[in-house]
Amino acid sequence: MCANLLVLAGTSEATAFARAAADAGLAGTVSFAGRVARPLRQPLPRRVGGFGGVEGLRAYLRGQAITHVVDATHPFAAQMSRNAVAACAAEGVPLVALTRPAWDEVPGDDWTRVPDISGAVAALDRAPVSVMLAIGRMHLAEFAGLPQHHYLLRLVDPPREPPPFPRHEVVVDRGPFDPARDRELMEAHGIELVVSKDAGGTGAYAKIAAARAIGLPVIMIDRPPQPGRAEVHDVAGALDWVAHAGTDLGV
Repeated sequence: MCANLLVLAGTSEATAFARAAADAGLAGTVSFAGRVARPLRQPLPRRVGGFGGVEGLRAYLRGQAITHVVDATHPFAAQMSRNAVAACAAEGVPLVALTRPAWDEVPGDDWTRVPDISGAVAALDRAPVSVMLAIGRMHLAEFAGLPQHHYLLRLVDPPREPPPFPRHEVVVDRGPFDPARDRELMEAHGIELVVSKDAGGTGAYAKIAAARAIGLPVIMIDRPPQPGRAEVHDVAGALDWVAHAGTDLGV
């Protein structure tokens, strides 16, 4: 198969797909936004950094003769996904999203769903508690107006500047995580409440399972809306899409 893939990465699914694509003899590039200092090693060539919006991505698709785009970004990287849909439509390049199934509330869960980060901030406008703020580093500043809480922050990289909270602890770690270890972490830090994005999949679910086991409430941030696009939910489906893009399995 003569294909030159662009894999928009940022998830474990992106790495798994890149490995499968390389094993299948497919050529391509894995692209990271650059928000993580130490991206995982990839089995395909890697680039790091933005494209410069829709027009920049269109130029990249043309310049690199990209034949297929697989969007395996994080479910909350909505702007990149919107740019990819627009650029691929303009250039006539087939695109598919390799998406994680969202999490479902099950018996024993105690979730408060909020539509966005602002909703999570509003939900934390309450008496002081010990919070596991499991949202990554990009949105920490939006919670700075709630200094009454004690925050446990789990980050992939050490923070470049001190988090904007008078009382906090930072744990530097990279998933996938384990429910038993997450329970130990929460109990060791006296966590009373978890704030989480609905990232979906399995790698980040440990904290949700641990919160259920301990009986902790969770503020669950809904995913942002995504543009209309073809979607698959596993690596095999993405490989099959590449093989058939341009038929009824394509865009």
